[in-house]
Amino acid sequence: MSKRVLKIGMVGGGKGAFIAQPHQKAIFSDGTRRVVAGALFPDPKIAMEEAANWPYPIKGYESYDAMIADQKNLPEDERLDYVLIVTPNWVHFDPAIKAIEAGIPVMCEKPLCISMEQADKIVEAVERKKVPFAVAHTYLGHWTTRFTRFIVQSGLLGEVQWVDASYIQGWLGPLMLGGASSMPMWRTNPQMAGKSGCGGDIATHALMHLRFTTGLDVTDVSAHLEKFIPGNALDDHFTAYCKLSNGGKAMVRASQISHGHKNDLGIEIVGTKASLEWKQENSECVTIHVPGQPDRVYWRREVQPNDGFLGDVPADLLAEPQIPSGHCEGFHDAYARLHRFFEADVRAYWEGKPFNCDGSKYANVYDGRMGMAFIDASVASSEKDGAWVKVDIKK
Repeated sequence: MSKRVLKIGMVGGGKGAFIAQPHQKAIFSDGTRRVVAGALFPDPKIAMEEAANWPYPIKGYESYDAMIADQKNLPEDERLDYVLIVTPNWVHFDPAIKAIEAGIPVMCEKPLCISMEQADKIVEAVERKKVPFAVAHTYLGHWTTRFTRFIVQSGLLGEVQWVDASYIQGWLGPLMLGGASSMPMWRTNPQMAGKSGCGGDIATHALMHLRFTTGLDVTDVSAHLEKFIPGNALDDHFTAYCKLSNGGKAMVRASQISHGHKNDLGIEIVGTKASLEWKQENSECVTIHVPGQPDRVYWRREVQPNDGFLGDVPADLLAEPQIPSGHCEGFHDAYARLHRFFEADVRAYWEGKPFNCDGSKYANVYDGRMGMAFIDASVASSEKDGAWVKVDIKK
């Protein structure tokens, strides 16, 4: 018996919005989800025009307020199953809160919002209304990221002692040479992006990768947020030395001014027995270094269920849909995996069954809050010339 197709309403994603396209492809990939409605642009007229120009017919709304309010007027089988928010940072909070209060599950692009006050209000609403909530930290959706999580949390590296999580880009670099950037400049505006530019935009990805793969939290930070672009209101280079919840240490670093770097997210995890490396730009493989032994390189779709080093690889990990080896998965596949996992919790919610947004398959609302707490602590530390500052952790 085929599953009913889940109905998704998109907030944002119209004119000039890059991130809507990979989400749309990911949503459509399994045939079990479909965007059916959208409030795609802040200008009501353009919003309706963008809906009319969608690749297939959807119901357009002049605003997300109208889309969310309309749900109670629709027959039950026509209502939205979840809302996807793909707006810039400063337009995450309001539609998220309104959808939650209407009892509609939410997937929201990162960062969760632009302040701790907003983050705590979203957490409170999710806890009170008990709805599934996901933060779209894309790179958690790579199969190799899930595989890395299994390796580290199975203890195969031993006790984690050191993590270097980084996200290096160069898109702001041309501004140092008097040129122009191809990226939207709202990302450098504190009213729109939040307290940290580079930190909020991409260091939160590096932080989330560290937390997801190791299962550890960052408890304290000594940070430096720097501005290399003349006149920049926000940091374009971010470095945070971190204490981890198991007593280990880490570096979370990010840059937007490093010439030649495109989308260079990577992580190195050093344990007492071995270390592991993974790079987003070469996301098909995971490399493990064991002292005195040849490197072990594991390629997606070539991992065996009873590998001599790995032991028993979880059946659900091996059963996760993947394209054949040698056919590279990537950005769109990672998004598809996030939507697939979120779909399972959304279906359980609407069927009145238990669901568990525990952060083991996609980032949840507490992960989103942790990103904001990390940024808050890093900004405070940088303002004190790198003094150690505790991170406000809530689980």
